[in-house]
Amino acid sequence: MAPVPTFPVKVGQIDDVQELRKVEPSTIPERFVRDLTERPSSLATALSPPAGIPIINLSKLMKGNHDEFHNEILNLATACEEWGFFQVIDHGIELNLLENIEKVAKDFFMLPLEEKKKYPMLPGTVQGYGQAFVFSENQKLDWCNMFALGVEPHFIRNPKLWPAKPAEFSETLETYSRDVRKLCQCLLKYVAMSLGLKAETFEEMFGVAVQAVRMNYYPPCPRPDLVLGLSPHSDGSALTVLQQGKGSSVGLQILKNNTWVPVQPIPNALVINVGDTIEVLTNGRYKSVEHRAVTHKEKDRLSIVTFYAPSYEVELGPMPELVNENNPCKYRRYNHGEYSKHYVTNKLQGKKTMEFAKIQTQNST
Repeated sequence: MAPVPTFPVKVGQIDDVQELRKVEPSTIPERFVRDLTERPSSLATALSPPAGIPIINLSKLMKGNHDEFHNEILNLATACEEWGFFQVIDHGIELNLLENIEKVAKDFFMLPLEEKKKYPMLPGTVQGYGQAFVFSENQKLDWCNMFALGVEPHFIRNPKLWPAKPAEFSETLETYSRDVRKLCQCLLKYVAMSLGLKAETFEEMFGVAVQAVRMNYYPPCPRPDLVLGLSPHSDGSALTVLQQGKGSSVGLQILKNNTWVPVQPIPNALVINVGDTIEVLTNGRYKSVEHRAVTHKEKDRLSIVTFYAPSYEVELGPMPELVNENNPCKYRRYNHGEYSKHYVTNKLQGKKTMEFAKIQTQNST
């Protein structure tokens, strides 16, 4: 949630996809139609592995016996190393809270456009209602409406963007964000242990962690084969927590072995992914993975995403324990605030933002 960019941003006309559905339900403006190479392929669904992405049972890490703990730590290491994604079950967040945050998010998106426009996402910024990561008039748009807010620490909040309706929105988000923060802190302890590091490694390094939430609403699309709900990207966070709305279409896809693999939601589970920050800190052992969202012809989709990252003041680079002759240093040291600013002032484009952190060699392409 970096500051507003200093350069002027001209984004052209950005249509609200929910309003498009109301006014011209069968029309897709040219700006949403992807180039042939970017369009979602039905092949991805056919190639989905039967087992899907790994599942981590948090209660086995927190309360399991020695064998259960050991097996789950190994599972976590494999998930982070080979997938960059996992679904966490028995995560400890009350189910009624998951239901409540979904309800207030959906209720917000169902408000009249005039009400939602009171909380605009200004061009080049990433808080408010609208579309983020749009920086030019000819840039392709995602078939998605977003509502994003900075949560912690308090100085990144913009109180004017916290909505008055629905009435219980702010209180619900505060409670939800507090519990998700605890979950991220807990997961990072086990991520550290899976690397052979002491449990408090990341907590001590991160300082007062930055936390932001983005709610995404994907209306049904008459031509889901032509558009993307969200462009391919990796996350700039340390960890990202994704809650997929109950009854929503399957929309999340991750890139594995050059194939887009759909993520089948497990009821009441949360999807966790490794962000760019962990990739840098682990010197590439745990990788942030490209992912995207696709749309559905008849079903809508809601997702609630929490980003958890180090304080902007923190200097980051590969941890010495994870650098050796067989795995030489791949990333430079940098200020996390500078990386965050770089991330939010560039369009979503795969893992391109990681070039900021990579050590450039003569042989690199």
